[in-house]
Amino acid sequence: MSTFTDLIESRRSAMNFVEGVKIPQNELEEMFSYARLAPSAYNLQHTNYKVVSNENLKEEIRKAAYGQYKIHSASAVIVVLGDKHAYLKAPEIYGGLKALGAMSQEDYDAEIETINNAYAENDAFQRDEAIRNASLSAMHFMLIAKDKGWDTCPMIGFDPESIQATLNLPDHMVPVMLITIGKDKKHKIRPRGYRKPVNEFVEFI
Repeated sequence: MSTFTDLIESRRSAMNFVEGVKIPQNELEEMFSYARLAPSAYNLQHTNYKVVSNENLKEEIRKAAYGQYKIHSASAVIVVLGDKHAYLKAPEIYGGLKALGAMSQEDYDAEIETINNAYAENDAFQRDEAIRNASLSAMHFMLIAKDKGWDTCPMIGFDPESIQATLNLPDHMVPVMLITIGKDKKHKIRPRGYRKPVNEFVEFI
C-alpha cells in the first residue's frame, strides 16, 4: 500500500478538536504553497482563503455557522472563497508566459478571448466556476494538511451573507465552505460511515 493510499484512508472529517492547540503560521504557509498547485480552469486560480485564528473573530464565524462547537475548539477556521472575477486576471497570468516566449502574441490573444467569451456577462457560470474550482483546491488542501499531521473538517453549514458581512467581503467573492483545522481527539473518532460499493456509483460504458 502506498503512502498516498494510507493518507486517503486515514483522512477523516474531524468532529472533536483538542482545544488550545496553536497552528504555526509558517506551517500554514507551507501547506498553502502546495495547495496553490491544485488544478483550476484555464489556470485562473479562482480560490482565495481567509485563515481565522483570532479567537474573537473565530467566535463571529461560529455564530454565522449556527454555533457549531468545532469552530471554537479548532486551531483555526479557514474560509474558502471562490472569485467570480478570476477571469479578469487572465492577462496577468498569461502575460508571464508571453514574456518568457512560451506563448506567442497570437496564442495569448486567442486564450484571453476564449476566457472572456466563457466568463464575461455570464454570472451563473462565474459563480459555478468559483465554487467548482475552490472545491478542488479545498480538497487538495485537506489532503496536504493530513499529510502534515493536521486534521480537518469541511463545513457547508453556515450563512454565507453573515460570513460576507463579518469578513467584509466584496460581492464577487463567494463563500464556498469552511474548513476547521486542528488536532482531532482520537479517542472520540466515530466509526466511518457507510460508503457505497463501486458498482452503485460508477458505470463503465
